[in-house]
Amino acid sequence: MPEPQVETFFDKQTATFSYVVHRPGNAACAIIDSVLDYDPKAGRDATASADRIIAFVSKNRLQVQWILETHAHADHLSAAAYLKAQLGGRTAIGGHITQVQAAFKRIFNLGREVAADGSQFDHLFHDGERFLIGDMAVQALHVPGHTPADMAYCVEGLGIFIGDTLFMPDVGTARCDFPGGDAHALYQSIQRILALGDDTRLYLCHDYPPDCRGPQCCVTVREQRAGNIHVRDGIGAQEFVAMRTARDKTLAMPSLILPAIQVNIRAGRYPEPEDNGVRYLKIPLNQF
Repeated sequence: MPEPQVETFFDKQTATFSYVVHRPGNAACAIIDSVLDYDPKAGRDATASADRIIAFVSKNRLQVQWILETHAHADHLSAAAYLKAQLGGRTAIGGHITQVQAAFKRIFNLGREVAADGSQFDHLFHDGERFLIGDMAVQALHVPGHTPADMAYCVEGLGIFIGDTLFMPDVGTARCDFPGGDAHALYQSIQRILALGDDTRLYLCHDYPPDCRGPQCCVTVREQRAGNIHVRDGIGAQEFVAMRTARDKTLAMPSLILPAIQVNIRAGRYPEPEDNGVRYLKIPLNQF
């Protein structure tokens, strides 16, 4: 039986990796962490990044079974709703998305516009849940810390898609200062990932490379344990939490957090149009 394959797409504007996972000879596939292009200066979206995924799926005659999110991203808008409309498939995210929805529903004063029950998604995964992409076995792992709802997807024979937990070893780890973030929880989640075996391939959601190299989407557990600047072997929980807490205090908010969160907690959908036919996103003042 052919090995599972992954096609990688990199969005330079947001430094985001999106993936299509499939097995040759089987039409079923999953899309992980898609990107909807967005110009914050003009308040205008575009679909070039998502259309590259559509072109690949169509060229290879694949059938989208899942459109997976590792979490509700704060640095890019999800193209999940657009891709579902074009390709079909079920949108899915971790069940703790309800905590994220509740937190940001208060911040954006969304009232009845957004139900904090995860119903915007077709499926909510629980920790350890097993599912299939075609005939490929996958396990969903709850890896909170960056947000309360982060999930990783472990595809048998391929590797694990870890979202915003670890970055490349020379970049470190994800921030924990968004609502519901927890550096202690992130440390424990990372230890869970690093216990999966030295040769396990970790597929990243982002890379912010130094000038000496280009973006890289994949790294092994062994490489992370040996060289991650924030959480390599020998760095304990107390040291990590102190580092992560201090570092997070120096970080600016992501440039797209305000539009992204409002869209992503809706599974990639925009608010309904108002009486003039225009859709609006909110800017809450002095909340971050």
